[in-house]
Formats: sequence, C-alpha cells, structure tokens
Amino acid sequence: MSSSRTVAWVIWVTVSIFYAYQYMLRVMPNIMLSDIMQHFHIGAATFGQFSGVYYIGYSLMHLPIGIMLDRYGPRIVITSCIVLTVVGLLPLIFADYWLYPILGRLLIGMGSSAAILGVFKIVRMTFSEERFPRMLSLSVTIGLMGAIYGGGPVSYMREVFGYQSVVEFFAIGGLALAALTYWIIPNMKMVPESTVVSDIKEVLSNGRVIWLCLSAGLMVGPLEGFADVWGTVFFKQVYGFDGTLAASLPSMIFIGMCFGAPLLSLIAEKVGNYLATIIGAGIAMAATFAVLLTWQLTAQTLSISFIVVGISCAYQILAIYKASTYVREGVAGLTTAVANMIIMIFGYAFHTTIGGIINAMGGPSESQALVYGVAVIPVGLCIGTIGFIVLFKTEKSSKLVANAT
Repeated sequence: MSSSRTVAWVIWVTVSIFYAYQYMLRVMPNIMLSDIMQHFHIGAATFGQFSGVYYIGYSLMHLPIGIMLDRYGPRIVITSCIVLTVVGLLPLIFADYWLYPILGRLLIGMGSSAAILGVFKIVRMTFSEERFPRMLSLSVTIGLMGAIYGGGPVSYMREVFGYQSVVEFFAIGGLALAALTYWIIPNMKMVPESTVVSDIKEVLSNGRVIWLCLSAGLMVGPLEGFADVWGTVFFKQVYGFDGTLAASLPSMIFIGMCFGAPLLSLIAEKVGNYLATIIGAGIAMAATFAVLLTWQLTAQTLSISFIVVGISCAYQILAIYKASTYVREGVAGLTTAVANMIIMIFGYAFHTTIGGIINAMGGPSESQALVYGVAVIPVGLCIGTIGFIVLFKTEKSSKLVANAT
C-alpha cells in the first residue's frame, strides 16, 4: 500500500471515529437519565427538552457546516466542531444551574453536525468516485455500532466510577480526538469559485437534487417514524407483545442498517445503478409494512423482516451520494448538507403526522388508531419509490438521447 493510500485510510478512520463518538454522545443522556435528573433537580419533561435540543443544534448547523467544508476544508472545520462537542460536555461536570447543560447540549448537537458531513467530504476528497459509497457506508456502520454497542460499556463505567467521571472521560477523549484530527488531516486549500449565495442558489435550483431529496425523505418513515418512536407501542397494543419483546423488535431495524450500509453499496456497485438499488429497497420496505399492517406475523418473522427493513434503510446513503453527483465538486459538501437536512425534516413530519392521526383516532391505547397512524409509512414509501422510478426513467431517457447524438 502506497504512502498516500495509507494516509487516506488513516484520515478516513479518524473522521469515522468522530462519527461514532458523536453517536455515543447522542445516546449518553439516556444512560445517565436518573443521575442528571437528580443532580440538577429536574423532571422528566425538562429532561426531554435537554435530549431534544441536541437535534435543534444539529439541524441548524447543517447548511453553515456544508458551506464551510467547501470553502475552508475539513481540517479546521472538523477539529473545531469536535472541540465544540467537548465544550458542550463541560456544564454536566462544572455547572449547578440547569440552563448551562441545556446550552451545552445545543453545542454538542451543533458540533456533531460536522461528523456525517465531514465523512462525506473526506471520503470524496481522499478516495475515488467508485469507492465513495462503500467507504461512506462503512463509516455509517462504525457510527451505528457506536450507538448500539457503546451503551453497555458506558453504563458499566457509570456504575463503577459515577456519571461525572464518564463525562470527564469523554471530554478528555474528545480533546485527544480533536488534536489527532488536526494533526492527521492535511491543510487542503479550498479555492471558492463563487459566492455563498450563488452556491446555495445553484443547489436549491437543481431540479434533480430536490426531486431526489424529496423522494428520499418520503421513504424515511421506517427509521424516523417507526423505529424511533411508535414501534414499541404498536407491538404492545396491536400485536399484544410484552414490553421487552415490543421494545426489541424495532431495534432490529438499527441492527439491519449496520449490515445494510456496506451491503446495499455493494449491491449498487454490482448492479451498476444506484437508483435501481434504491427502488428495490423502497419496494422491500413498503411490502414489509403492508404485510405488518394486514397480517398477524410471528415474532421470529418480524425480527427477520425488520433486519431486511434496516438493510433497506441504508438507501439514504446511496441517495445522498447520488445527489452529490448531480452538482460540481465545489458545492458537493453543501449538496450533502441540504440532502441530509431535507431527509431530517421529513423525519419530523412523520413523527408529527403519525402522532396526529393516532390522537385523532382515539389515542395510543387504541390498536386501530395505531394501525391507521403507522399506515402513513407504507404510503410514504410508495410515493417516494415512485419518485425514484420517475428519476430512473428520466436518466435512462437522457442517456439514450445522449448516445443517439
């Protein structure tokens, strides 16, 4: 392996570690819930605000970080954002007033936004176009492994050393990671070809990018709507499962996505068409949820089905990559930021729509209300898949015309 090749891999591993690090920071409050509530004398509703403010910071920074990555390069942007997450941890150690941990959590969300966008940028700059989806999917797998399997060690450390010692450990680890990132990533000079306003206008006026992002957003329901919130209560009320089983089944989606990230990228490479692979994933998810709502499946069948759904949920990686191919290199970072942001907005829309339908139909204690609410997911999947089919046919027609001329 050549020296430049080795450097590329080391840079990629470093940024992927940051992606896993921010995932662990994201789930850490759930592990330390009782400790934080007791230390700051707060209730469950206030703690919910603390957890949720992360996503406000995360969403707000997508566009600015996408622009900064394109203009100033990943070295200074990613390093600064890692330091920002460390600063956000400090109020949990030193503060006594609840306002400061809230502001700290906001800073953690803002800094964490650079993780996935930084991975996009680094992979695009250090690997060939053909390897982009594969390397990106491996980074996502590393991040998800941090979220799924990082909870156990963190919980053990909390019990042995106390929650503040664990926070200190993460803060010191974050500073070490920031120093390593600054040292490892070379200072890549970025030469802006246009103004910020014209870059944003260029991305938002690209019809194919927006169509793809909207279609991808409509397909995010299984992950953002079902696995995140409504899956557990659905299985309790509609299927009559006990709490442990009902909670474990939606988690199969996250486990499936761990394997799905590299697997779906590999399938796309073998098929030779990313849109066709996304369409296949959409059909698989829509079929699974249609059967889920119309038949009474066994727990074993559901486990296998949701692993398949999780694998298919990795379509997001292919979709964001595909969106970046519709623009010039100078706005690729901004395009990935816009794509990720639009998909996240649809996640909020699914949460709100499903909850609204369930409440209108009698509340979460009514099994029929949950069926109608969750039915939004396969409807969204079908519309989103049709959107990708239209895009696929449009591209195919454009290639035929180009070949004819």
